[in-house]
Amino acid sequence: MATTTTGPSGPAEATSGSGGTRRLSPRKRRRITLGIQYVIFVAVIVIIAVSINWSDIQEHFFDPDGATEMLPEVITIALRNTIIYALTGYAFGFVLGMILALMRLSSVAPYRWVALIYIEIFRGVPLLLVLLLIAFGLPVAFPGLEFPFGHYGQGAVGLGLVAAAYLAETIRAGIQAVPKGQMEAARSLGMSRQRSMLSIIIPQALRVVIPPLTNELIVLFKDSSLISGIGVVAAEIELTKLGSDVAIRTADSTPFMVAGATYLLITVPLGILVRRLEARQARGR
Repeated sequence: MATTTTGPSGPAEATSGSGGTRRLSPRKRRRITLGIQYVIFVAVIVIIAVSINWSDIQEHFFDPDGATEMLPEVITIALRNTIIYALTGYAFGFVLGMILALMRLSSVAPYRWVALIYIEIFRGVPLLLVLLLIAFGLPVAFPGLEFPFGHYGQGAVGLGLVAAAYLAETIRAGIQAVPKGQMEAARSLGMSRQRSMLSIIIPQALRVVIPPLTNELIVLFKDSSLISGIGVVAAEIELTKLGSDVAIRTADSTPFMVAGATYLLITVPLGILVRRLEARQARGR
């Protein structure tokens, strides 16, 4: 016959009446399992740390001289251009994405079809291909075509066209998340459907989808590294292009690390902002 011993925190372990064998409680088994996992994790980290050739790592990836080669251009030119490409591309993509989202929700079938075809195409085509078509394909199709601000305009349009496809679906989901009663209440007050959408529905929808909208901005900051594919000049280079050029010139990989760290100066704060917005929305539910 098995007996159960009870402590201050409740039943802790069971004792077999026949042989007096103690059986671990589920809580203790979980603790032991977690302890074993932690030990294995720490052991793997230690093995990796011991196996790495730290002197070569420092020489090729953390060389102060290689980092100095990027100053001050990494801030004054590359970081500035990265921010310009990302923000202008995001602004263009947001406006176009809003239009596409409204078209997807339209009662007019051709609007829905056009928006759906656009979204499927630009979500499936690589960004670099879009940039190349804009930079080299459109001037052939439309002789004399010039983008405002040169490569800055081409980069903004290329990034924006692809971003719009993703932003459109995000905004559409936010609009559909707003209770239908909001539209009915606005219409009962005498508002037109267009005014109700602009004044009541869209502001509520954007508050719901702020975290994914911010995530798309983070993606654009990283995707701006593809702008170099359209042949920018020295004054228009972004972080990845500068790191690549300096690394080739100095035969050192440290510039890549500096470029990556500079990206993190932008993306990490934005990531923290996204988590805080998500937490705030979770508390508000």
